[in-house]
Amino acid sequence: MNTIYLKDILKLTGEELQRARIELNQTAGRGGEWFIDRWLKTDRQLRCDGRAECSYWRWYGSKRNFYPGDIVFSFVRTDGDEWLFVSAARITDVPDNSRAEYEVLDAYKGFFGRLTILYHKGQKFGRYVFRMKDIANKAVVKEISPDMYDGKKFSGYDNVRLSYSDLETIVRLRPGDWVNALENQKAVYLITDCANGKLYVGSATADSGMLLARWESYVKNGHGGNAELKAIVENKGLDYVKDNFQYSVLENYNARVGDEYVLKREKYWKDVLQTVRRGYNKNY
Repeated sequence: MNTIYLKDILKLTGEELQRARIELNQTAGRGGEWFIDRWLKTDRQLRCDGRAECSYWRWYGSKRNFYPGDIVFSFVRTDGDEWLFVSAARITDVPDNSRAEYEVLDAYKGFFGRLTILYHKGQKFGRYVFRMKDIANKAVVKEISPDMYDGKKFSGYDNVRLSYSDLETIVRLRPGDWVNALENQKAVYLITDCANGKLYVGSATADSGMLLARWESYVKNGHGGNAELKAIVENKGLDYVKDNFQYSVLENYNARVGDEYVLKREKYWKDVLQTVRRGYNKNY
């Protein structure tokens, strides 16, 4: 199969290519919100129209980067070297100390939220804006999805590793693959505090509403009713959980497996990982 590059999709004329810029957006400044999270939180119609507030020129219309007449193609990082196409616009004005004024290019709307490219940017933080002519023939088209991107795809219980933001997106948007995988599943799961390495082992049973319902409770308040996790939220705030907690599955079971067996396996993993002595579990 022949490789398809970004230039093959954009089909820019030589003159347009000279005026074109590409944004590879990650976070709103060092330690700021990830642009992909900002995009996913935006109303779907705004995402479809390419008007979500996740582009560099929308919140910082600097004349150091953009000039009237420039064409800007905006991408946000979803994972690793993968970038999602979220908008294309022509800059009409860049007032001093204000956001750039623009008009969205309707010709590209069908690709917003659906086109993903592969490109190795390098530094985690650094430049956001580049000349399109330097990248268009290097960025490889990974896929053009039939549906708009709605977060990480479910790729098996062994591969579940979700940030709080990932989990919140699943709970809010309820993508079919995740709902089908989690709503009727019992499990022993692991919560990792990525700031200090401490662990919490929990279980999802019929009594707790199965795995999706159990994890929804963590999105709601950060602690799901667990004493040690509740203390963290009270002492450090919910933002600490949002910034540092990760959710994964140790073992999963279908609905026919008895709750008693799941609880025994939960105790086994607490013993193995020493989460009562060294983690966030309060008791066995």
